[in-house]
Amino acid sequence: MKAGFISLGCSKNLVDTEVMLGIIQQNGIELVNDPAEADVLIVNTCAFIEAAKTESITTVLNMAEYKEPGKGRCRSVIIAGCLGQRYGQELLDDLPEADGIIGTGSWNRIMEAINETMAGNRVVINSQNEIIYDASVPRIPTTPAYTAYIKIAEGCNNSCAFCAIPLIRGKYRSRTVEDICQEAEQLTAKGVREIVLIAQDTTNYGHDLYGRPSLAKLLKELCKISAIKWLRVLYSYPKFFTDELIDVLAQEEKLVKYVDIPLQHANNQILRAMRRPDTKEEITALLTKLRRRIPGVVIRSTFIVGFPGETEEQYLELKEFLQQQRFDHVGIFTYSREEDTIAAEMPGQVPEEVMENRYHDLKAVQSLISQELNEALEGQVLEVLIEGHTEEGMPYGRSYRQADDVDDNIYIEDDKTSQVGDMVRVRISQGFTEDLVGNLVQE
Repeated sequence: MKAGFISLGCSKNLVDTEVMLGIIQQNGIELVNDPAEADVLIVNTCAFIEAAKTESITTVLNMAEYKEPGKGRCRSVIIAGCLGQRYGQELLDDLPEADGIIGTGSWNRIMEAINETMAGNRVVINSQNEIIYDASVPRIPTTPAYTAYIKIAEGCNNSCAFCAIPLIRGKYRSRTVEDICQEAEQLTAKGVREIVLIAQDTTNYGHDLYGRPSLAKLLKELCKISAIKWLRVLYSYPKFFTDELIDVLAQEEKLVKYVDIPLQHANNQILRAMRRPDTKEEITALLTKLRRRIPGVVIRSTFIVGFPGETEEQYLELKEFLQQQRFDHVGIFTYSREEDTIAAEMPGQVPEEVMENRYHDLKAVQSLISQELNEALEGQVLEVLIEGHTEEGMPYGRSYRQADDVDDNIYIEDDKTSQVGDMVRVRISQGFTEDLVGNLVQE
């Protein structure tokens, strides 16, 4: 039997895909990249916002076409992940093209889903979200050989008014420090040089196991692993960003000085309506502290425009906040009205046209800031991890200042020797809105 896998959505979803791939291969099924060769096709779906749900359903329908004679040999299409967990039997009833559903809490039952659907049965396997993978579970990384994600926790205890993730993935549950370190050892033994820690809220790590946020403790242990070159942390919510954590980030050399801290807004009324636990004043104080205590720190954040009730004055306060803080990287999103969330029923839903205007206005503000910050890097020397080559053969990669998949690239002129996975020193010669250009520093 041959299986094909399509993974959509975030890096947390990607880890689920890699674990299911490991289980499938362990059971003697050959993994193929060409869907036309697969007997079973599995789509690991995203349901975070409406656009993601649309992409997921479109992908499922596209994969179902490989059941047609002459196009493929597929006998089963399985919907995995968030979309299946959220809608279950309703989704299977609405999509006769699909043969089975397996939710986020049931990844360990992927073989059951395959066997049942290949036997001609349509099944929904949606367990309660109570498990999380550990270092003993087989896993096939799909990222480049030099980098890998480690999911340190699953689920979320936050109750943000706009977000359906707690409904889909359940309560927050952490892995032990020892188990995470064991997985990191396994990955670095295979050549991984950059470990990226992910969870829905990384700064809440360990609260459920150890009675207090314990990300700082975990980072100290991981930094003892000699083969790790870079250790990066994403999705660090401000609520539990402790002084201890800041000290670890400042002191440990392996920890890249990159903070990804989703803030979502800067007006206190909107923050309260979003059910965020932080105020603008607390956020500002934290950002000031991070910049003072971690020299060279790069800060990334995300913001939502058009949340229900957002007035023009409140939007302008957010705009002014971005202009004052000058974040290195920013993701900007228009509010997406998600069913079963608190915000979906709020009065004052902002018209689509107003949201789009605010989105483009804020993007323009941040584009100018990004260009100015990148221009300020001209003349600096950065260590760059090579990730690929352009069609013309020019190497490109990223430094500690850029996270994989979401940030800009550094292109290296007149470099004919650097290979993917190499780490080289580059002097920045030009900074643009999104990317940087530099030259190899000859040792």
